[in-house]
Amino acid sequence: MPSPETPSASIALFDLDHTLLAGDSNALWLGFLAERGLIDGAAVMARQAHYLADYAAGRLDILTYLEFQLEPLAGRTLESLHPLREAFAATQLAPRIAPGAAPLIAHHRAQGQRCAIVSATHRFLAEPSARLLGIDNLICTEAEVVDGCFTGRISGEPCFRERKIGHVHRWLATLGLDPANTLSHAGFYSDSANDLPLLEAVGCPVAVDADARLTDVARERGWPQLSLGGEAASTPSSFAASANRAGGSAPPRRTAPAISR
Repeated sequence: MPSPETPSASIALFDLDHTLLAGDSNALWLGFLAERGLIDGAAVMARQAHYLADYAAGRLDILTYLEFQLEPLAGRTLESLHPLREAFAATQLAPRIAPGAAPLIAHHRAQGQRCAIVSATHRFLAEPSARLLGIDNLICTEAEVVDGCFTGRISGEPCFRERKIGHVHRWLATLGLDPANTLSHAGFYSDSANDLPLLEAVGCPVAVDADARLTDVARERGWPQLSLGGEAASTPSSFAASANRAGGSAPPRRTAPAISR
């Protein structure tokens, strides 16, 4: 195993939804709001189901979906939403952190690696999970804020599919690291074939509780596969081999209504 100072031991990247978190952040958020009578639950969840079906099929219009995610926040300040988000994190996110997530992150940190979440989910929803996991580096879609209020639009590019690579490159550049070289020695954990561009860009891609397409790709290419949610993920030793490969010596490259006021 290389020492922490070597490039091959510097970075471990993680998808969030259905990888470190056993669920979808936005679906959980909408369900949380619906239970409190803050949105029209039936209508909104029907739209959410449609978008998730498109996501699974690899045809999601990410800009339209992100605007749908952000509509309930439009016109409100982060401060006004803070108590609601804290309750959401405590009741919906904390119980759904994957059982194997904390040991896996701890394993990488023990090797001296910097851990980062890379997620298409916007920061307002992704930030609580990052905090629960103790990960300071959150690379995600940013929500636009004007005069202190969410506009219901995103700021910049969505952190999705091939654009995740650009987001990670820019983050690595701020650390003074060469993006291409660093990624060639890094690991990335994800559940979704939508993340194939970034999985293919790193030295060790790892499929976690993967969807059918990613499972097939991982099998064909010999990528490590593991679960963070089942019995096998309850102890670090069950995924040590995959974690070592992802962070150790790199192998060869192979319309939601607004929240009721």
